[in-house]
Amino acid sequence: MRVLTTDTDGLGRTLGVANDREVQVDGLRVRYCHKRLRHSVSPALLRVLPSYIQWANVVHLTAVYSFPTFPTLFFCRLFNKPVVWSPRGALQRWEGTSRVVRKWVWESICQKLAPTNNLVLHATSQAEADQSRKRFPRLRAVVIPNGVDVPQILRRKASNGRLRLLYLGRLHPIKGIEALLEACGIVGELSPDWHLYIAGTGSPSYVDFLKTKVKELGLSKQVEFVGEAFEEKKEALFAQSDVALVPSHIENFGIVVAESLAHAVPVIASKGTPWIGLETNRCGLWVDNDPESLATAIRKIRTLPLQEMGQRGRDWMEKDFSWESLSGEMLALYRECVRS
Repeated sequence: MRVLTTDTDGLGRTLGVANDREVQVDGLRVRYCHKRLRHSVSPALLRVLPSYIQWANVVHLTAVYSFPTFPTLFFCRLFNKPVVWSPRGALQRWEGTSRVVRKWVWESICQKLAPTNNLVLHATSQAEADQSRKRFPRLRAVVIPNGVDVPQILRRKASNGRLRLLYLGRLHPIKGIEALLEACGIVGELSPDWHLYIAGTGSPSYVDFLKTKVKELGLSKQVEFVGEAFEEKKEALFAQSDVALVPSHIENFGIVVAESLAHAVPVIASKGTPWIGLETNRCGLWVDNDPESLATAIRKIRTLPLQEMGQRGRDWMEKDFSWESLSGEMLALYRECVRS
């Protein structure tokens, strides 16, 4: 398998990797092309893209509103190559969706450039599949969830009696963080015995807005912004948290839910996420993301057996979200595309 991507490490940053040749990464041959603008604008990628597509039996395209999208669809049609296309939630909509007209124009161009057959939408939940097909009704959608690593050893830190809450993810209006803070304000009026860690980054203006809201709600002592969290820092946050909160307006999957459960941390997730299984597997709560509903859920979950819930969630991840089984499903899809 070969991977063609850019050397981006976020806006304004690049990875310290070779970008003039392929390198081996976890058994894959990866070509990092130097980006010029934002995440994905790379003339170098455009130069080598046709040869990679000609080499491939099947092309897996990730993202929608991205520099490589148009040329990838065009060359796949030109060379008659099957495509598995993972929108990663880009085709879903919510009431705060921006640039709707621009996105409609972009999608219309995609429809004209895309192969006329043998193009499959890969969704990570049924909700994403249903909403994505509204944008591309002629395409078949296949649901294959993301996998999650389940750590063999858990390093839990005992609580001192406070309910330790965790938000982990991008700081953006679509994530419902404002409703979560208002819910914490409601909970705080009844019981101050809790602490919320907010891990992640976003635009400086929005982060400042959230911090101002925390002050206005009188929650400065109970809400802590801890910045980006990767690897050891993320592990430490899971170890010291009792409940994870995912109040998003919409999610195609919500990997933080799976990661939290894999670390035996129960989850409160909004109905904008596809995680109704939290209720059926008795490892969390699936609720509306208005402040009152979130506050009620926080009050309720502190009365539940969190340790048992966490273990049930961990068992669920091992059973249904292991990389071994899900990677097998993806390989089967690739083979089906090649045979078609």
